[in-house]
Amino acid sequence: MDVLYIRDLRTEVIIGAFAWEREVLQTLRLDLDIAVDIGAAAGSDSLDDALNYKAVCARLIECAQGSRYALIEPLAEQLAQLVIDEFNVPWLRLKISKPGAVRHSADVGLIIERGAKPE
Repeated sequence: MDVLYIRDLRTEVIIGAFAWEREVLQTLRLDLDIAVDIGAAAGSDSLDDALNYKAVCARLIECAQGSRYALIEPLAEQLAQLVIDEFNVPWLRLKISKPGAVRHSADVGLIIERGAKPE
């Protein structure tokens, strides 16, 4: 299995369960590990045969910024399903971090894995 990764993709969103959180943009940070087969792209050296990580990032940001969830759990599910469906990947691990959400903590968040992890 080959893994394409994206680290510390940042986006500003409306998210939170408290009233004040519904009035301000907050930074979310995304990390992804995505199962890919790089064989065709390695052989052709063509973006047409590769998973376009710029397109993945653009869609994640677009989707996150358009959401209005109270919790990161439904956003994580939506983002994971988007990548699986739109980019035809068999497996991914997604980490969503919400820095500053808990006093005295640098970061809190959630890690999910979806799909079937290839061997």
